[in-house]
Amino acid sequence: MALVATTLSAAEVNPFLNYKNWKTPHGTYPFNEIKPEHYMPAIEQGMKEGLADIDAIVSNPAAPTFQNTIEPYMKSGELLEKTLSCLFNLTNADTNDELDAIETEITPKLSEYQTTILLNEALFKRIKAVYDQRAKLKLTPEQAKVLDDIYEGFANNGANLNEADKQTLRELSSKLSQLTLSYGQNVLKATNAWTMLIKDEALLAGLNDDTKQILRKNAERKGYSEGWLLDLKPTTYIPVLQDCDNRDIRRELWTAYNTRCIGGEFDNTQIIVDIVNTRLAIAKLFGKDCYADKSLHKTMAENKENVYKLLDQLRDNYMPVALQEVKELQDYAESIGFYAQLQGWDWSYYSKKLKNEKYSISDDDLRPYFELEAVKKGVFGLANRLYGITFKENKNIQTYNPEVCAYEVFDEKGKFLAVYYADFHPRDGKRGGAWMNDYKPQWKEGKKDSRPHIVNVMNFTRPTDTKPALLTYDEVRTFLHEFGHGLHGMLTRCQYSYRSGTNVPRDFVELPSQFNENFIDEKEFLDTFAKHYLTGEKLPQELLDRMHASQTYHAAYACVRQLSFGYLDMAWHTITTPFAAPEGVSVEDAVINFGNAAMEQVRVLPNVPGTQMETAFTHIFSGGYAAGYYSYKWSEVLDADAFSVFQAAKEKNGSIFDKKAAASFRKNILEKGGTENVAELYRRFRLGDPSIEPLMKRDGIKPASKD
Repeated sequence: MALVATTLSAAEVNPFLNYKNWKTPHGTYPFNEIKPEHYMPAIEQGMKEGLADIDAIVSNPAAPTFQNTIEPYMKSGELLEKTLSCLFNLTNADTNDELDAIETEITPKLSEYQTTILLNEALFKRIKAVYDQRAKLKLTPEQAKVLDDIYEGFANNGANLNEADKQTLRELSSKLSQLTLSYGQNVLKATNAWTMLIKDEALLAGLNDDTKQILRKNAERKGYSEGWLLDLKPTTYIPVLQDCDNRDIRRELWTAYNTRCIGGEFDNTQIIVDIVNTRLAIAKLFGKDCYADKSLHKTMAENKENVYKLLDQLRDNYMPVALQEVKELQDYAESIGFYAQLQGWDWSYYSKKLKNEKYSISDDDLRPYFELEAVKKGVFGLANRLYGITFKENKNIQTYNPEVCAYEVFDEKGKFLAVYYADFHPRDGKRGGAWMNDYKPQWKEGKKDSRPHIVNVMNFTRPTDTKPALLTYDEVRTFLHEFGHGLHGMLTRCQYSYRSGTNVPRDFVELPSQFNENFIDEKEFLDTFAKHYLTGEKLPQELLDRMHASQTYHAAYACVRQLSFGYLDMAWHTITTPFAAPEGVSVEDAVINFGNAAMEQVRVLPNVPGTQMETAFTHIFSGGYAAGYYSYKWSEVLDADAFSVFQAAKEKNGSIFDKKAAASFRKNILEKGGTENVAELYRRFRLGDPSIEPLMKRDGIKPASKD
């Protein structure tokens, strides 16, 4: 019997090309079918279709309207967006050499694609025509905000420039995309490249058995038959700096971490210079003195003066206390036999010891009460108590890695609300830190509410051979933080994905996440899940009291550390002339010196020559926070102020799970995305402007003298 040859269409072979017909639950990504070779054809086809979508808008003979110009513009390039969402999520959470190579190859092409659209004169002419008649149109507040943002987006990306400047912008944008990509890849590679094998267990004195098991597993995964392998991932870096008695090992680890990408194979110093100079050149094209002037235009802060006002206000109130904290720790270290000046690799070690002595509490005391599965139930339960939503794991939803869990999320009436992916543990191919993203945003069309697919990615302590994953207090806080972002994405109810979910100004985006962290200090919340993983005993009141007493421990130090990052960011992005190394000074030294000078006003520990964190500061050089790192403290002011509403309700009603306050926060903040002016959204929830006082009260800081 002869076999009949069949030829599969491109759509049947490449899942991306058939995305509208996926049979997966809720149209989730069929990760099991997606292969690296599928990306490039889908991206190329996606760019082709996206440009065709734009051409259709431009060639429409009808007069420009919101419906025939703005709405189809927002829907353009769906295939490209679908493909890139998958690729970019994976290059952060589960990458490999093939995916990295694809990202490198497409970055300049995408930059050119985006710039081509943003500089399309005929398209901008139609958008401007709608914008110019906006006062006469009967637009909803969301439509008015979207129209304003789209017009500003085009203008801010060169639509009003002359032809020569537009071409210059194209070239600069393409260059910047490649530079930021190279910067981020260098950081990941440098972080993964450094290891240190310890063969003498005595050198690891001070580390607990769980940490040593993690280090032993590290060694086994790298093929070592014996020994313990240190690396620069958080699950190694943090406990070793806190607990290892051997100062030389702490120093070597700290130095390796703080010299990543300074010289050598993965050097980022020249890349930093090229990035900031390219950003400055772009700003100059728009008539701005510096990049911050261009970048801050659409933020809640509005301008660099307001940013510096916040940084300086916090510096003046927190710096005197931070210096007192350093002196106290130096005195303590000397009292137990350490007579050198405290250095960066000493801070966490002696800080933890003093904290334990003052409050008799440590991560090891709390870990048994924070078993990961229980913490998940607690975090999900918090969302249920505040907003009525529930989570149900669905193993039929494919995931990009076997470790990832997928959940269906339902609202208070049992209606499907979102897909939620949770990815908890570190591995090669996943960058450090923790974050939230979406695989699919939320939008509405007619009566259809297309719900979002949200992911939280973390790097939490793994289980060992003898114990489940037991989290530190800070890891639980991180979970709450990223889950707050997740709620912002899951609860959103907007018309257009353009401004749904976390599509808000970056100095507002951290409000839901940092607000959510506050519940970790509430006994009423902890009692719902914090139970000893062996005995089932609730976290004891006495331990809670010590934990609460320790909450303001070194709060000023932590604040000025964040301020130092904010000042560093603003220094690089408020330069008004191109950065160049002075005569006789290497680029490497010039970059380090510039960074050190920027951070000097909030320095509380000695500067270590040759070290600087900016060469691995992915937030501002490859992560979208350029001239925006201040937003963490800006949002912290907001979150403390917002949580004071719940604290006031608790004093009145006896419960931190206040339904009225939660309903207002959901309605005015979580559901609205960026569909209105965020300052107005906050005032609507808070019934007034935010104050710095709740943050200072939470941190135990008294206002600085004005003398």
